[in-house]
Amino acid sequence: MDRLAHHQEIYNTLSSLGLKLYYSKSVMNHLVHIIDGMLTKGCSGTLTDLHQLSYHPKHRTTLSHFLHKGVWDENRLLQAAQQSVCKQIHRLAKQTNEPVFLMIDDTICQKTKPSLQAKSPIEGCDHHFSHTEGKFVWGHQVVWMMIRCAHRAFPYAFARYDKTSGISKIALARQMIQSLHGWNHRVYVLFDSWYTSKSLIETCLTKGWYVIAALKTNRILYPQGIRQSAKEFARYIDVSDTHLVTVGGETYRVYRYEGALNDIPNAVVLFCWKTDQPMTSEHLRCFLSTDTKTERLGYSWILCETLVDRKLLSANERNIRFRSISNPT
Repeated sequence: MDRLAHHQEIYNTLSSLGLKLYYSKSVMNHLVHIIDGMLTKGCSGTLTDLHQLSYHPKHRTTLSHFLHKGVWDENRLLQAAQQSVCKQIHRLAKQTNEPVFLMIDDTICQKTKPSLQAKSPIEGCDHHFSHTEGKFVWGHQVVWMMIRCAHRAFPYAFARYDKTSGISKIALARQMIQSLHGWNHRVYVLFDSWYTSKSLIETCLTKGWYVIAALKTNRILYPQGIRQSAKEFARYIDVSDTHLVTVGGETYRVYRYEGALNDIPNAVVLFCWKTDQPMTSEHLRCFLSTDTKTERLGYSWILCETLVDRKLLSANERNIRFRSISNPT
């Protein structure tokens, strides 16, 4: 099989996952070229780009036939990749004694809406709300999970959200979390306020994992046993009750609440405002953590470093910085 020099490296990586036992030489060759094309600068994801950028020796329609009618088990590839990711994360966590972060979010692959006369519209598309554009857009929405430990981060799982299936995005996220077994490390699951639900939090807590998440300001807290929303409680927080936390050149006022929330008997909520903005409900950002054992100031700094002023951990927010969480005292 004729290959470019770097094609051999891709082929060796796929072989190390044991895929040669399940895939024919033809399937392996197609996978090599698809991966090469996707990793090449300027690739838009079209079959034409994959074909041209990977210097595929056969006609472009060969790739189309392979993806639509090829006889190969794509789940086998996903399982092999996930096993490899878990093995590397377990090794890193053991070597560095660093916590493991599971990051869950969704993203939209926007498409051009077809006209009513279109004979072959793209399958599975629907209207989804884009937080980036602040409106509904046409395309595919995908729920994904990444795993990070120390200096390494890996994509782990993804699933297309289909409104007609009756399976919610939270249910898809729960399935991803439940697929992980035998994790004895310190694990923190991160997601935005749209995923901060009772069922997803309970799924994490059942596994002995902590949750760090954005929290909507209308969530109910019980300070001193009094039922009120986070934004109502924030009205009683004075500047003198906060401490300053500087993150990436920005300074924030942070107030730490620990106590009960609806459906959560005890957790920490951080109330955060930028120092150049008034401490009003409009500028308030709240963040939840079920880990209440970490030292107060360091804990606040970590949450601000990872989440403050970022309501979404979206695929577009590539510059999110993660800091190691010190061992609970």
